[in-house]
Amino acid sequence: MRKRSSMAAAAFAAATLLLSACGGDDGDGGGTTTGGGGGDAAGKVGVILPDASTSPRWEANDRPLLKAAFDAAGLESDIQNANGDKSKFGTICDGMISSGVNVLLIVNLDSDSGSACLKKAQQAGIKTIDYDRLTLGGGATYYVSFDNVAVGRLMGEGLDKCLTDAGKTTGNIVFINGDPTDNNAALFKQGYQEALKSKIDGGQYKLVGDQTGLWDATKAGTAFEQIYTQAGGKVDGVVSANDTMAGGIIARLKANNLAGKVPVTGQDASVAGLQAILSGDQCMTVYKAVKKEADAASKLAIALLKGEDANSLASGKVQDTVLKKDVPSVLETPVAVTKENVKSVIDDGFQKASDVCTAEYAAVCKTAGIA
Repeated sequence: MRKRSSMAAAAFAAATLLLSACGGDDGDGGGTTTGGGGGDAAGKVGVILPDASTSPRWEANDRPLLKAAFDAAGLESDIQNANGDKSKFGTICDGMISSGVNVLLIVNLDSDSGSACLKKAQQAGIKTIDYDRLTLGGGATYYVSFDNVAVGRLMGEGLDKCLTDAGKTTGNIVFINGDPTDNNAALFKQGYQEALKSKIDGGQYKLVGDQTGLWDATKAGTAFEQIYTQAGGKVDGVVSANDTMAGGIIARLKANNLAGKVPVTGQDASVAGLQAILSGDQCMTVYKAVKKEADAASKLAIALLKGEDANSLASGKVQDTVLKKDVPSVLETPVAVTKENVKSVIDDGFQKASDVCTAEYAAVCKTAGIA
């Protein structure tokens, strides 16, 4: 009985995979499903994006780039956004697995819910890709992101340069970190701690505040305000782990007539971040060419669907500190952006001049050579 049951289960699984490769349904409501024909690969890719609030990139950049890549390859895709809701994330994951995706690409909301999704997918025989954030304990087949320690290092070096350019060789600095449930936040912090360690240990800089802003502008602003008050208003520079939080911090600096006088870092090269750099309110950001990241992820997914050895595409590795194993990875290189090279982000097509150079910023855009 046991042998016959095992044979029947294997036959059913094989039939299910065959049907999935031939099509699959269009996914549940709220997704963007695309189909094309004539490609060398066949199958369906599911993509779960995390939210639309912590960074504008997910909907403005990642979704259209991934969709275009899968369309060009003639692949069916189902791209949905969990909108910051872990329960919704799980529901989307279950729906994609049921609909017969052959590759699942996720940006987790946290490692626990992300890991639960990845494990279900793997049990169903689905290849998995962690996108932008590594899911600790998830055991993803591949990981595609940027060198996130390098991202943090650029922020730390950027703050140091901004302070030096302002003639400050000593001062009180603050860290406003990302969400502690996001592994990237830990890697960013590792980077800027390393970059500033010698000057903190040497006494040139004093770290007077080290809190999370949870990738939220309001929460970051509140955290900074508390540190600012505790420090008696003596804050000389801020490492903000992304542009969204930098905006909240800058709002508090403006309320104290200190915008532009206290350097603030960022990351993501968002429209608001670039505008703040051009106006002098933010000293730098980090540009991560999402187009390269999306291209690498789509190439991996296509290789997996074609049954090719994708290891040649993932020459890097990042350790999953929970599983104590290396995950084959594609790690792109980040770029520091200041007022001098804001134009390069627009020239690269990541942001539009028309979005950045609104009436309020027209003059500074002209000075920066942005048409």
